[in-house]
Amino acid sequence: MAPEKYRRPPQLPPKFTATPRSLVDDTRQLIERSRNVQDRIVKDVTAAAATFENVVLPIAHDDNKMAIESHIIGFYQAVSTDKALRDASTDAEKLLDDFGIESSMRQDVFDLIDAVLKNKATLEPESQRLLEKDHKSYIRNGLNVPAGPQRDRFKDIKKRLSEISIKFQKTLNEEQGGLWLTPAELSGVPDDLVSALKKGEAENEGKVWLTFKYPDLFPTLKYATNAETRKQVFIQNENKCNEPNVALFREAILLRDEAARILGYKNHAEFRIEDKMAKLPKTVDDFLADLRTRLAPGGKKEIEELLKLKNQDLKERAINDGTDGKYFLWDHRYYDRLMLEKDFSLDQEIVAQYFPLQTTIQGMLKIFETLFGMVFIEVTGDDRAALADGGKSSDIVWHEDVQIFSVWDDEGEGEGFVGYLYLDLFPRDGKYGHAANFNLQPGYIDENGKRRYPCTALVCNFSKPTPKKPSLLKHDEVVTLFHELGHGIHDLVSRTTYSRFHGTSTVRDFVEAPSQMLENWCWTPSQLRSLSHHYSYLSPEYEAAYKESSGKDDKPSEQIPNSLIANLISTKHVNDALFNLRQLHFGMFDMTVHEPGSREEVEKLDITTTYNKLRKEISQLDGPEALGGDWTWGNGQATFGHLIGGYDAG
Repeated sequence: MAPEKYRRPPQLPPKFTATPRSLVDDTRQLIERSRNVQDRIVKDVTAAAATFENVVLPIAHDDNKMAIESHIIGFYQAVSTDKALRDASTDAEKLLDDFGIESSMRQDVFDLIDAVLKNKATLEPESQRLLEKDHKSYIRNGLNVPAGPQRDRFKDIKKRLSEISIKFQKTLNEEQGGLWLTPAELSGVPDDLVSALKKGEAENEGKVWLTFKYPDLFPTLKYATNAETRKQVFIQNENKCNEPNVALFREAILLRDEAARILGYKNHAEFRIEDKMAKLPKTVDDFLADLRTRLAPGGKKEIEELLKLKNQDLKERAINDGTDGKYFLWDHRYYDRLMLEKDFSLDQEIVAQYFPLQTTIQGMLKIFETLFGMVFIEVTGDDRAALADGGKSSDIVWHEDVQIFSVWDDEGEGEGFVGYLYLDLFPRDGKYGHAANFNLQPGYIDENGKRRYPCTALVCNFSKPTPKKPSLLKHDEVVTLFHELGHGIHDLVSRTTYSRFHGTSTVRDFVEAPSQMLENWCWTPSQLRSLSHHYSYLSPEYEAAYKESSGKDDKPSEQIPNSLIANLISTKHVNDALFNLRQLHFGMFDMTVHEPGSREEVEKLDITTTYNKLRKEISQLDGPEALGGDWTWGNGQATFGHLIGGYDAG
């Protein structure tokens, strides 16, 4: 039970009790209310009388109220176990997007906002920014295009792009692909993973079902000694969402280009980057080209060293498959891991034993408490029931696995309430498949001057605990958790007047910066040691299981040894060039498809070939094309949700 002073937050958490019917009904009511606000402003205010207070402010207050409900309405499709609820969430999001497009293209509202801007009244900085951003947003949504066929076409494009985005992400979330493999084909993969996989029956008897979810995919690519298995898994994962996402991706690229040209831009990249810190595509292109020039020699050298290791490994295992001169995409995680073990005495499986998920989270929260003067109180038992406000305690979470924390400023910061943090950490059917932070309710100042507090959720996909082992994090998963938690903290500590600017709702090419800076704590010896807690100390059952699996009579040290920390930190920049060249491939592909020289060029673009050729040219790693195949062996772009979901030209 929480200390008394933390048991009654001034704001109750939201409830997750929606039904498929209520989601759509509530969405229609939100839209109607918002439309009425806009209609009333247009009816009551003339251009001559337009001010920030009677035009922009009522819309901002309505946006605040809309966000409190709409974010959660759209969130169900990423986390609900009920397909009907996910489908309704998708339908509701489409209604909201369509209304957003309609609102953003209202000439009558824009004329009033234009009048306010021209009045040049003195406003405080955030209100001035809101006015300028709103004004620019209408222009970027087509209101500088003369009314008529072109503007109508632009509106149709916006609606179709919304449909594409929703359908593309839904396909990723609900992807259920995988491979039936024999235990022999999975030789080298940790036994606890293989033993937990679904067992086959009938024609698949003796096999297990390996999914493309992260807890299955990454360990297989890292540990499977059978190169053919790694190849199969890698290629099939690249093709897991071909239908319908390949066609949707191409359609999105074409429509974005057409829309940008209607607005008078040379291409979609010019349109998108204008509103970011970089401002111009040339700034981005020059930056990426400079990175490529600097990284390429290092990547070549790293491949040479890894290829030596591969050739030595094949020789020791008497494998003569004709691939000793090539370093493949499906080789990299395996030999990168082997190099860390052989050259740096670093076994990530041993490292992971010191980072059970729950104790690692507690350690991370302590770091943030120290850094930012915060207090995290997990809401459980009677406290959870009390915050359900007459409902069931399960009403304030969307799944039984979800943890909820009330977050407060500590004594030195004034002891005020900050907001709610949710952790949804394990994979399940229909759930968002990567790691991300979702704002559920933004913070802002309401029309009565009262602060509204934010709610934010981390949605991740770490391995689930078993009777013999808790969920154990590899170091790169510790970094991922810290990164996403960084977004959550950014969301929580934000203090804005308007929800429009809350938390991570900043320019997209800054949004990752706070989390990337906070990742550095994962490479600090003192913090790594304080985060660590060997899982054998968690319970007598885990202690017995550790002794049985390790064959040792004694437990290891409770915290990670300094020698292991030193080994880990010494690997921080091992194969760093290849890691960053992989990221560079994503960025340069993004710019290539969004920055064509002409409409004809984008129409002729073979996106799949472009994706795979660029990966080879930039990362220098071989794909199936090196074995005599063509460039159409995989469709990685069809699995790349970021480029459809907001990071385009970003």
